[in-house]
Amino acid sequence: MATSKSRAGAGAGYLAGHLLIAMPGMQDPRFDHTVVCLCAHSSDGAMGLIVNRPLAGLAFDDLLRQLEIEPAPPQRRIRMVSGGPVEGGRGFVLHSDDWTAEGSLPVVPGLALTASLDILKAIAAGGGPKAGVLALGYAGWAPGQLEEEIQRNSWLSVQADEGLVFGDDTTRTWDAALAKLRVDPALLSAAAGHA
Repeated sequence: MATSKSRAGAGAGYLAGHLLIAMPGMQDPRFDHTVVCLCAHSSDGAMGLIVNRPLAGLAFDDLLRQLEIEPAPPQRRIRMVSGGPVEGGRGFVLHSDDWTAEGSLPVVPGLALTASLDILKAIAAGGGPKAGVLALGYAGWAPGQLEEEIQRNSWLSVQADEGLVFGDDTTRTWDAALAKLRVDPALLSAAAGHA
């Protein structure tokens, strides 16, 4: 069995378990002012979930009904986000690692990723992880692509923490992630460049 370090790609030089913070000059409007939690990063590429773009038009209760999952009172709900432009109909739950199931991917200590219905059933029954966010879709990068984007100053990175990943006020996530780096967004240039 692979270790969580190798499965998540958290080796030297890799950023699994970090948050990518889109720079103001981000060329791709799908990532404007986003914060992406990198769930896997290795020489094979990278995969992450946008954690600060609320999902419009679908409530957690509606999703459970569509999946024919019956909630047991008291029903728990988790925040839902648009996780990225790839496979928008596919769901992932990024969650605290106090709950895991067969197929859960350890990201870093404290964070795990589950893509099975088991986690939604557990949450609907009032259990599951203490914290989580459900993302529809994900962000993906081919081998070397993310590294090139970082070189072009498209992203900053900071170690993920529960407040940034699971916080309810997504309008403040981008600013809060920059504040963790002690960066004032007003001082960031929208133009990328190298010294």
